[in-house]
Amino acid sequence: MSVVFTDETRERAREIIARYPADRSRSALLPLLHLVQAEEGYVSPAGVAFCAEVLGLNKAQVGAVATFYTMYKRKPTGDFLVSVCTNTMCNVLGGQEVYDTLSEHLGVGHDETTADGTITLEHAECLAACDYGPVMTVNYDFFDGVDPSTAVGVIDELRAGGRPMPTRGARLCTLKEMAVQLAGFADERDGAVADGGPGEPTLRGLRLAQQHGVSVPGFDPNTPIRSKAEADRAAAEAKAKAEAAKPAPAEAAAAPVKGGDGASAPTGAAGIEPAKPADATEPAKPADTGSTAPDVKAPDDKSPQVRTAETRQPDADTAVPDAPGTKVPTDDTGTAPAAGDARSAEAAGVAANAPAGDGKPAGDDAGAQERNLTEAKADTDADGAGPADASETGAQK
Repeated sequence: MSVVFTDETRERAREIIARYPADRSRSALLPLLHLVQAEEGYVSPAGVAFCAEVLGLNKAQVGAVATFYTMYKRKPTGDFLVSVCTNTMCNVLGGQEVYDTLSEHLGVGHDETTADGTITLEHAECLAACDYGPVMTVNYDFFDGVDPSTAVGVIDELRAGGRPMPTRGARLCTLKEMAVQLAGFADERDGAVADGGPGEPTLRGLRLAQQHGVSVPGFDPNTPIRSKAEADRAAAEAKAKAEAAKPAPAEAAAAPVKGGDGASAPTGAAGIEPAKPADATEPAKPADTGSTAPDVKAPDDKSPQVRTAETRQPDADTAVPDAPGTKVPTDDTGTAPAAGDARSAEAAGVAANAPAGDGKPAGDDAGAQERNLTEAKADTDADGAGPADASETGAQK
């Protein structure tokens, strides 16, 4: 079903893109995905197409990002996303029991939504609050130190239309309202912002440090943070001091070598070796490394990164025949390609592969799959191998 996004969403999309430099607009993709999720409750195929349209990307590029991050939901999600940590610390403290109780109470499993569309349940690998375990979040707001009974109480209040207060932070909001905040827009609801101070488990380490006098050497918590101008000025002064502290370079000895009688020793005198002029034509001998591999002269003085790039994709202007591992490509006549042919070939390949729909990679369509299966079956019949033989042959390959 085609979805037309509201004018407000399009205006916000332009505002998000304007936050980034003109040549870095694709960096706006992450907040844009939160924006479309704020309107639909998940990142739909229409949302992927919308992000691709406003950023000038293809849908495969947008879909690759949307499927990588778990905060982007690819199917309709409830108003309240309940995440229960089942990782090591919370699990030891009872996290799995909390999840199992909620799953039975709601009648849904991982990444499933209740029939009324209110709650989606998921188990999380880690919610980064080990000192408060076991924990669960509702739309990413924390409920600390839960047990099966308190977790069920939170769920029942949500289903009854209430908004239970999280352990830390402001009052709950829906997943769509949370997505607006993640897209970078302020939440104007009453009570949307609140102070959430650190809890006792977080402060425990600080209290122990104060009790036992543990501190970082030279640390002063009252030290003001310098501005950039002050920091630059201090760095310049330190550099000037370092330059002034350097010893003056020793002057080269220009006095002639004296003989035994005080006279200057003549050139070639006994015991005195005349200095040999440097021979510019004689190259310095390399150090003996003990290797038997033949020496290969470097083709030029380019950086290794540039030479590697040219080796991987050479053309007539950049390929170096004597570079190790390099082979200049030629056509059937033995002629090297003209400069820029590699780029032209790449552009032609991109043009021949139109962007796929729904965020799938190009070429991922039923027709191509059926054609591949038909060709594979034809090859199997031609070889006289049955299905079992074909499967065994494929496994060996």
